[in-house]
Amino acid sequence: MGTPLGDFIRAKRDSIQPETFGLPERGRRRSPGLRRSDLAARAGVSVEYLTRIEQGRDRNPSAAVVNALADALSLDPSERNHLRYLAKIAGGACSARTWPAPPRRDVRPSVLETLRLLEPGIAVVTNRLGDVLAYTSGYELVMGEIGLLDTDTPNLTRYVFTDPAARTFFADWDDVADEQAFDLWLAPSVENSEWLTAELAPIAGPDFTRRMNRHLVPRREMLRLNHPSGHELRLLRETLELSSDAQQLVVFLPADETTAQSIDQLRRPSVRLRAIS
Repeated sequence: MGTPLGDFIRAKRDSIQPETFGLPERGRRRSPGLRRSDLAARAGVSVEYLTRIEQGRDRNPSAAVVNALADALSLDPSERNHLRYLAKIAGGACSARTWPAPPRRDVRPSVLETLRLLEPGIAVVTNRLGDVLAYTSGYELVMGEIGLLDTDTPNLTRYVFTDPAARTFFADWDDVADEQAFDLWLAPSVENSEWLTAELAPIAGPDFTRRMNRHLVPRREMLRLNHPSGHELRLLRETLELSSDAQQLVVFLPADETTAQSIDQLRRPSVRLRAIS
């Protein structure tokens, strides 16, 4: 049985084209990406040892091996940290989930006050499961027409993977889906994350399961939204981790003047015309 560590290494290896590292193309191949033998050579380990790590038969690679694999895969800092985290989980040095209790749904008064001070900006408090816990009027302005906030317990992960409108609203839906899958895997409660995963898997299909298992560390770059009003919004994100609550506060900022003007237009009350007979 594989491990998240092995899944991550294999997924990264499959995503790398050999020519990226100056390696020659060697004809037809059964699988995409970098050969296991090429990665082993770059990391200075045997192919057999790398195979055992990828297949979960060796769960205790040394720190030196983990760092060598990170170098060989040219991982960025976020990916390196995640690789080390997965190695600790595989070796039993830490739990796969830090908090055993269900994530909090209540938001601390000080965080709610922070949201109030951010008005009328665009900001939201969520947990790793994707539950939308509190938000500003600006967030409602942007998200209110897409159906996400229509339920008593809105959940961004469920919306992204099960509502067809999400694929239109999020211009870079693939990137957003990877973000939500990664955060769900990191969810602080095994019971809750597995419940949500079991609920989504039959509806979202194999694509959801694939994203959950490959542990792709998201870039969280600019968010592009196709707003129902016809405006294309380009938003930058700043995230404040509320570690003690297993929550995060995300603030969205216009990436350009066009987006800022579009948001101003959305804030203006619409003028309704009626015929006078």
